[in-house]
Amino acid sequence: MFSLKNRVVVISGASSGLGAQMAKGFASQGADLVIMARRLERLESLAEELRTFGVKVLALKCDVTDSKMVNEAAIAAEKEFGKIDVLINCAGSAKNAGVLAMTDEEWDFTIDTDMTSVFYVTRAFANIMKKNNYGRIINISSMYGLVGNPAIDTVAYHASKGGVVNFTRAVAAELAKYNITCNCICPGYFATELTEDVLKTEQFTQYMKATVPLGRYGNSGELNAGAIFLASDEASYVTGVILPIDGGYTAI
Repeated sequence: MFSLKNRVVVISGASSGLGAQMAKGFASQGADLVIMARRLERLESLAEELRTFGVKVLALKCDVTDSKMVNEAAIAAEKEFGKIDVLINCAGSAKNAGVLAMTDEEWDFTIDTDMTSVFYVTRAFANIMKKNNYGRIINISSMYGLVGNPAIDTVAYHASKGGVVNFTRAVAAELAKYNITCNCICPGYFATELTEDVLKTEQFTQYMKATVPLGRYGNSGELNAGAIFLASDEASYVTGVILPIDGGYTAI
């Protein structure tokens, strides 16, 4: 079950963190990959590793907040593979501040990077999926898109990730007629380049242990199984689903 051999999977934000982890997971299932990010040298290094799984890999430099670059990446990916089967919207970043102190620039940066970019990328690649009457779209949101938190002020991040959650439902309803599903994963605390400095502090570790029922951070690769399932043919009747992978944080 869950073989992705001969499927073409696009992953944004693939140069590091959860995107790179999922790229390895999808390669292990036999998928050919289009990996996108701003740091091309990182992508090319990852591409070499992914090819050891016996799959084809196209690395594309792309700033997902630039709709022109996104559209050009979609054209290049279709030219290379002739189709797109799966899209993983994983690119993201944030400037953290609370509602009383956040600047316009901090708000705009976070909304553009974490929500508007998901629209740009989905629009570009779903139009390719439509041609083949097949597609799987998986948006990576956050458990912070479902709830608030008292540990760190990050209002724009909460707003953008909450937007991705309902964007997922809207796209699922709109594109079902083209046999395209759209689902959303809401990760909990995973250590990445963007988060590890905060997560490794004693204060935040104690907060995590008090609020995550499993009592630990997510391990590298623990997101992969959920993404691979949602990308598979076996998940053909699953759409509009919001799946937390958060150690139980949103359960209490």
